[in-house]
Amino acid sequence: MNNSPISKINLDGRDFYVKRDDLIDPFLAGNKYRKLYTLLQTPPNNLNKIISYGGTQSNAMLAMASMCKTKGWEFIYYTKPISKTQKELQSGNYYHAKRFGMWHVEIEYELYKDFIASLRVNIEDKAFLVDQGGADTSAKEGLEVLASEIRAENLDVKSLATPSGTGTTALYLALAMPEYKVYTTSAIGDVEYLKEQMSALETIPDNLVILEPSKKYHFAKLYPEFLEIYKKLLKAGVEFDLLYAPGMWKTLLEQTDEEILYIHSGGVSGNESMLSRYMQKGFV
Repeated sequence: MNNSPISKINLDGRDFYVKRDDLIDPFLAGNKYRKLYTLLQTPPNNLNKIISYGGTQSNAMLAMASMCKTKGWEFIYYTKPISKTQKELQSGNYYHAKRFGMWHVEIEYELYKDFIASLRVNIEDKAFLVDQGGADTSAKEGLEVLASEIRAENLDVKSLATPSGTGTTALYLALAMPEYKVYTTSAIGDVEYLKEQMSALETIPDNLVILEPSKKYHFAKLYPEFLEIYKKLLKAGVEFDLLYAPGMWKTLLEQTDEEILYIHSGGVSGNESMLSRYMQKGFV
């Protein structure tokens, strides 16, 4: 796999560099490629099953489904119950993950938390459990590879940015690049929730800066300002996802002023269903 390229874009009069991890693969790209790097290097006969859990709009879910299809591994994914409408959609991450062979299992709301906690008990020898969003210490190797790619570019930039769900990417990137400031924002939950997720993996380093948005945004909810930033970025020459990227870009524009290298998280395969939702609400 060749190193992902770097683009330069202008947004609201400011220049930004973008590490184009979205170009690695149509489905297994962005920070999910970095998080799953160790599993991608694993010989197919070492494992036969990947188990994970979370939401059905998850980019990690789709990336794991794509990886398992390539490796010939079974992929079991647990969620809370979902609607019939979502099951019947012919677009979006859930649809594509099912096409790749994902075995989706719904767990009742009142049983879900305890069931997920039990997944680690008596796991089979050739099965591997990936926590929600790819939050696993195995992600460290892939982020160290990303760090080496960034250093090789010799850019005159000392600040990086990447949005966070679980914070795994931002955490391991900051640990791998202590000479850089690494900005992130929390797309799911508040700052304290994000710190809690990160601290479960490693001690949060001083060079990791968690920016708090000017207003509280709820994950996967539709916001006109997010769509506006998405369109501006598209006009600038790069498509970003509609779940994580808009909040990060909005906060960077409001709270920073230096040159920044933005790590593209991928996830644009989910835009088809998100844009459909925006259209239904009359925002497009």
